[in-house]
Amino acid sequence: MPTLLSGIKPTGTVHLGNYLGFFRPALRLTEERRLLFIADVHSLNTQLDPERLRSLSLDLAATFLALGVDPERDILYRQSDIPEIFEVACVLSAVTPKGAMNRAHAYKAAVAGNREAGRPDDDAVNMGLYTYPVLMSADILALGGDLVPVGRDQQQHVEIARDLAIAFNHRYGPVLRVPEVVVDERTATVPGTDGRKMSKSYDNVIPLFATPEELRRLIARIRTDSRGPGEPKDPDTCPVFSLHRNFATPAEVDDLRRRYLEGIGYAEAKAALLAAVDRELAPVRERYLALRADEAGLRRALDDGAGRAREVAGETVRAVRRAVGTG
Repeated sequence: MPTLLSGIKPTGTVHLGNYLGFFRPALRLTEERRLLFIADVHSLNTQLDPERLRSLSLDLAATFLALGVDPERDILYRQSDIPEIFEVACVLSAVTPKGAMNRAHAYKAAVAGNREAGRPDDDAVNMGLYTYPVLMSADILALGGDLVPVGRDQQQHVEIARDLAIAFNHRYGPVLRVPEVVVDERTATVPGTDGRKMSKSYDNVIPLFATPEELRRLIARIRTDSRGPGEPKDPDTCPVFSLHRNFATPAEVDDLRRRYLEGIGYAEAKAALLAAVDRELAPVRERYLALRADEAGLRRALDDGAGRAREVAGETVRAVRRAVGTG
């Protein structure tokens, strides 16, 4: 049985972009063994409040469980509870070309931002950000991930993990599994309320567990063009329609497309989006609130998952040690 592996950083409120780009694609794949993790160590590059980090990690645990993760079948864990990951990351550093890190998207974006602001290239760039792809590779390779569902912006990191696994195996023999990236093209980019990619950094997100009133208010804020009721509209350039097709049935999507071409008002289109989103997420929201209230239960689930994940990672570490001569 192939192993699906995916993780998410606890850096803020979970929103529809996370749901459509991360949670739903990962949880749709049900024929694989699933290893799902909370990437709390990755978040240390930006998250400086330890209590908030602990709280956000529990938020994500409750989110996974509310969305259907079965702790009896799946393995749900915190990255920081698996020390084997960090040993594998250290070993992988020995087969990682520095040039590959120079070309990593996150580092290149930081350098570009510094240059634009007139600062030195590496201003405020820590080694956690610079070597982020190595640790992400270890997340995947230590647990033997075969399939890694990611958004388009994370695809490069999985490709780096593939390159490092191939380089390690070329040097030491067939020890590490070479993962495959899985990108759901239907949700590669999820628009926010301002039409740009939904992102906390743009302050344009719609929280996954927003109250019905908050959901109504945020959907009403989605930016549209100036065409009024009665004027034909292009559904393929409208963020309201783009979000709607991720939650509606095919028949509902076809009907709304027809109404766009006939001149539906944007208020009506937003009402259709609200109905579709609330239909799918209202029961999930109720489950999340009940789960999040039981912090002891969430910690037990994570501790159990960590124990099972360490069994898997331990096998990898023993094989790696034998291969490189440290064990």
